[in-house]
Amino acid sequence: MNFLEIFKESWRSLKANKLRSLLTTLGVIIGVAAVIVMIAISAGTEATIAESIYSLGSNLVFISSSFSRVGPNQGPQPQQGGLVYDDVAAIREKVKGVTGATVDQQASVTVRYNSTTLDGVTLIGTTPDYPTVRGLEVASGRYFNETELERAQKVAVLGKTIAQNLFGESDPIGQSIMVNKTRLTVIGVMAEKGLVGGTDFDQLIYTPIKVVFQKFTPSQFARFMGDRVRQITVSVDPKANLDDVVQQINLLLATRHGVTLDSPDFSIRTQADIVKAREETTQTFRNLLIWVASVSLIVGGIGIMNIMLVSVSERTREIGLRQALGATPWDIHLQFLTEALMLSLVGGVIGMLAGIGGSFLFGKLSEMRTVIVPSAIGLAFGSAALVGIFFGFLPARRAAMLDPIVALRHE
Repeated sequence: MNFLEIFKESWRSLKANKLRSLLTTLGVIIGVAAVIVMIAISAGTEATIAESIYSLGSNLVFISSSFSRVGPNQGPQPQQGGLVYDDVAAIREKVKGVTGATVDQQASVTVRYNSTTLDGVTLIGTTPDYPTVRGLEVASGRYFNETELERAQKVAVLGKTIAQNLFGESDPIGQSIMVNKTRLTVIGVMAEKGLVGGTDFDQLIYTPIKVVFQKFTPSQFARFMGDRVRQITVSVDPKANLDDVVQQINLLLATRHGVTLDSPDFSIRTQADIVKAREETTQTFRNLLIWVASVSLIVGGIGIMNIMLVSVSERTREIGLRQALGATPWDIHLQFLTEALMLSLVGGVIGMLAGIGGSFLFGKLSEMRTVIVPSAIGLAFGSAALVGIFFGFLPARRAAMLDPIVALRHE
């Protein structure tokens, strides 16, 4: 028999028991669909994380103060040394390839304008480079400059939502707002940015960081340590070598802080480092999901093997008749293996369509993003084929090994 005849005979056998064939493939359908959907959810999560990190700005380097525990129940505290506000200017001036360097210090404040009061507003004390580094734009007015920063002038730039909540349709430029007990003059309103990395930039107020050091530190201890900062964000020229810039920053800060590169009081990460770390976490989760989904494929394979064994038993006389007419054991083996493979491939096709449709619907109906990965479709479909071959081998071999005389006598 040639392969085309074997294929036709296998298809005819499966069509003779349509409902049984469909039920047999359910495990494969569910397994293939689950693999595709799980990988789509994981890929969507990775894409969302990456976009969130890169939307903070382009080609960024994050420098953080190292932490250590200084006593029981005191939590993480900055080591002696660590980052200071003056490091920002040093990096901007002395490191080649840096297009901007900024730092921010936050405070939770109450804001009042006439009869409107907003509680729990985040005040960001920062530098003039902040919009450039973080990819922000000023919609009206302007951002504060170096002179206003150095003189700690009491000026403020409002996020879009804060401006609307306080002033409605009125122009806020030149107006004064009370932030806690300090009066700040509004000089600008930022363009809409939205929620990025868990921060709603439209709900922020920006002011020179020296104003925050002087007016909004929560305690005398914090005021004494006011020039210490937790993180410096650096924007690197796309034409510059990022590794070279990072090395320059390492050497500069180590020299300034009097530490060695083996035990620095700071740590440096790029956006790519953060994305990679997040991807490794989601990859572990993805692998777990794939293993769980693969159980359905294995169960489906066991179902195929069971049905094929039943089929061999039911068709024993047919097998004997075909052998008597000249079919070789290999012909019988190939026919039953083809039937098992066709069952798994039909299940794979249906599962593939269900997985693609399920991924699309899940992304539309839930808050989680999904990204259909073509390689996942190939992986799931290929796994279905392997399941059919692996679990169909035993029934096919049993059919091929039947004695023709015994098979012909079978009732």
